[in-house]
Amino acid sequence: MTDSVPSLDQLRALRPPQQPAYDDPAGLAKAVDELRRLPPLVFAGECDGLRSRLAQAAAGRAFVLQGGDCAETFDAVTAASIRGRLRVLLSMAVVLTYAAEVPVVKIGRIAGQYAKPRSEDMETRGGVTLPAYRGDAVNGFPFTAADRRPDPRRLLRAYNASAATFNLVRAFVTGGFADLRAMHLWNADFVREANVSARYEQLTAEIDRAVAFMAACGVDAGQAFRTVDFYASHEALLLDYEHALTRIDSRTGQPYNVGGHLLWIGERTRTVGGAHVELMRRLRNPLGLKIGPAASPADVVATVEALDPGREPGRLMVITRLGAARVRDLLPPIVAAVEATGRKVVWVCDPMHGNTFTAANGYKTRSFDDVTAELNGFFDVHAALGTWPGGVHFELTGDDVTECVGGLGDISEADLANRYETVCDPRLNRQQSLELAFMVADRLSGLDHSQRAGSDYVPLDF
Repeated sequence: MTDSVPSLDQLRALRPPQQPAYDDPAGLAKAVDELRRLPPLVFAGECDGLRSRLAQAAAGRAFVLQGGDCAETFDAVTAASIRGRLRVLLSMAVVLTYAAEVPVVKIGRIAGQYAKPRSEDMETRGGVTLPAYRGDAVNGFPFTAADRRPDPRRLLRAYNASAATFNLVRAFVTGGFADLRAMHLWNADFVREANVSARYEQLTAEIDRAVAFMAACGVDAGQAFRTVDFYASHEALLLDYEHALTRIDSRTGQPYNVGGHLLWIGERTRTVGGAHVELMRRLRNPLGLKIGPAASPADVVATVEALDPGREPGRLMVITRLGAARVRDLLPPIVAAVEATGRKVVWVCDPMHGNTFTAANGYKTRSFDDVTAELNGFFDVHAALGTWPGGVHFELTGDDVTECVGGLGDISEADLANRYETVCDPRLNRQQSLELAFMVADRLSGLDHSQRAGSDYVPLDF
């Protein structure tokens, strides 16, 4: 292969893992051809803007908040669902920005997270074996032969669902929904139902007073208060979809994936020389790299060098998902090895995926205490090494689900059945998400300005 983008046939020849077993090659080819002719969902200039923001985070001058559904579904492409997810992320961003005095780069797991890797290709229930559910971009969740059949037309449905989501998100973040001066109004119901309401209302009141003071002084923040920058990300898993949405930018002649601002490579697809790395390393999008407990420092360095050969600021986020019990042992040598290469990646903690277990009643869940334990371990390791803890990555929803145990709401294993709505992994509900935002803000506020940003620290917008 050359440095140009490899063809889809070249990628398939590398036998990529986690790809659906389609039984309709002609239908797949037709769907991919249609995808190639559809308009971009994001623009190259927006991806460049995110890369600049991530460069600030890599340098200790910003903090990344990335979150959203574990797996989006077509049924959840509604105004209420999208608004709820956006609302919880904006609420968390406000807490982090104001309480910790650090600018926040807001990235959603949204408008493209329609595919999920699976540990097994098949699933058996009651003596019946069918293909595993791989996300709505591949097959349906109901356990029937018709639903579980991988359908290439679903790739087009995923594109259309992503386009509809993007349209509404853009309208929300530019049309007044995210106006900082009205946050206590658009978030009133959210706060009233949360046990963290008193602390959040105090923060809102302080922001109101600060805004009023600026207005009295004749300072008009204007557009900075009315809109926010919000970026979309998803796991680059389905190579047919990702290759079809890879386009050459007319300005620069460089390849960008126009299906999302940031794409990440998962723990199961990060093999150097593998199809996913070979495609992603050619793209100009900023990238994420998920690292699990099986990764050695040498593994991580090899993948980082493949994805970021030019040591480009803002190019790469390394998202660690090591587990509460192992983060303090596994993370230090990985950070030290990557830092020794001279790269300044954005170090991000995913405290969700390393802390999943099955409750006694059969529900897959996560403990809020384990999530906070991994976050604290992440911050403690970076404090000891003198490196910047650059961000967090959560699976969350704007709904009052009962999927993760613990938190101020004290959800128990017996409560899981009340509102267990995920089609894949358990998510934090909105109350648990806001509670975590305050916890992370407390950790960030414990860092002095010289640690978090150097001598040229300049606050950015929220």
